[in-house]
Amino acid sequence: MKLTILGGGGVRMPGFVRAVLASRPGAFDEICLFEPDRVRRETTGRLAAELAVVLGHPDVVRISPDAAEAFTGADYVFSAIRVGGDQGRVIDEEVALRRGIVGQETTGAGGCAMALRTIPVVLSYCELLSRCAPDAVLINFTNPAGLITQAISAQGKVRAVGVCDTPGGTVEHLAAFLGTGGFGLSGSYAGLNHLGWVCSLLTGGQERIGELLNRFEELQRFDHRFAAFDPALVRRVGAIPTEYVYYFYDAARYLDGVAQAGVSRGRDVLRLNSELLARLASAFDDGGVDAAWSVYEMLLGVRRDTYMRTDMQGDSGQDQARARREADPAAGIGAARVGGYEGLALRVIDGLAGRAAGEVIVNVRNGTSMGFLDADDIVEVPARVTAGGLTPLPAPALPRSARALVEQVKDYERGVVEAAMSGDAGLAAVALSQHPLVPGVTAARELIAEYRELHGQHLAYLR
Repeated sequence: MKLTILGGGGVRMPGFVRAVLASRPGAFDEICLFEPDRVRRETTGRLAAELAVVLGHPDVVRISPDAAEAFTGADYVFSAIRVGGDQGRVIDEEVALRRGIVGQETTGAGGCAMALRTIPVVLSYCELLSRCAPDAVLINFTNPAGLITQAISAQGKVRAVGVCDTPGGTVEHLAAFLGTGGFGLSGSYAGLNHLGWVCSLLTGGQERIGELLNRFEELQRFDHRFAAFDPALVRRVGAIPTEYVYYFYDAARYLDGVAQAGVSRGRDVLRLNSELLARLASAFDDGGVDAAWSVYEMLLGVRRDTYMRTDMQGDSGQDQARARREADPAAGIGAARVGGYEGLALRVIDGLAGRAAGEVIVNVRNGTSMGFLDADDIVEVPARVTAGGLTPLPAPALPRSARALVEQVKDYERGVVEAAMSGDAGLAAVALSQHPLVPGVTAARELIAEYRELHGQHLAYLR
């Protein structure tokens, strides 16, 4: 069985490859990292390949700059690309922030710009994949994951499912707060990617959502993911939001936090990733794969530790996170730790390959799961995954205010996909104006115009 990774030189890919090899030894005959960028092939790509050697799989991982070669014979393709690189994210966020509008990479104006320059590229890869490996399944992690999966579904060239670890991670953290250890746990979740709510949480058959709402202040102290939400608002809604709902519920606080930090999250990530690539190159020369892995684990740990901190606290926290990571040596190469999006992706593959059926929260075609949306809409809901495919399960009834947000954002997503597939800049602006975080069509047209100017060739197709 062959797994191809589209964006195989991404900074997260060495950890992903390590997780696959450590937790599923022998599951894949070949893992092909497709990466057109030479620097990334020689740093993160090289680290992934050399980790395979250390873990006893010297002939499994290979790197290719040729997409057709990488796709040929693939059974599964994991997509994690960033068109325009980290600098593109900086543009996405800061164009909005300069106007006092939420500037976040996956939602609002920033998410729209990211989607518009990403959709044509992803669809061209899907066209190629349909010719090179027509039976392959595309597992999409490319952000904004739900919107990109919507475009792939609309094109109709390949089988695809979108993955994001935010919903499952939220359920796990709620279970940890309740001290259940995950036993007898059943969570009910619904929404869109980065716009979803846990509506029910059963432990041992007992409903605990009311307790979670009543103890929300305790939950905030227990887990920083919930710290930015106003408890009274959450209780009024009547469901537990995932962390990205924060941008919708308290845009003013987010904008104030970024202003206090004096830097966008995109610039933080750009600096961290640039340092990572530079230090990986020298680490190989100085100490080989062990030294490179230590650098990788430390710097990726800093990135994880500072996740959303700028947005919520007005402080990136990089200095403190770096000091903690340097004082706490990284885990060894052979220490398997599988979780997050890589764990979710592997559970999807396990189910589709017939190894282990189960339930996952993924981005799939709606069908009748959420009755107030169209059947062809991509939604984020629990689904049953088996060798026969993915079947969305009935979604819980969302609170009215949550439903209203989902309907509005989905209408925006439909418009963005149509604009990207038609190359219509005017439609892109109209679609963006429908997003709850954008103050009308005049602002949307200004945003699209500046994005087209600054992103150059990536948005030149919009007319």
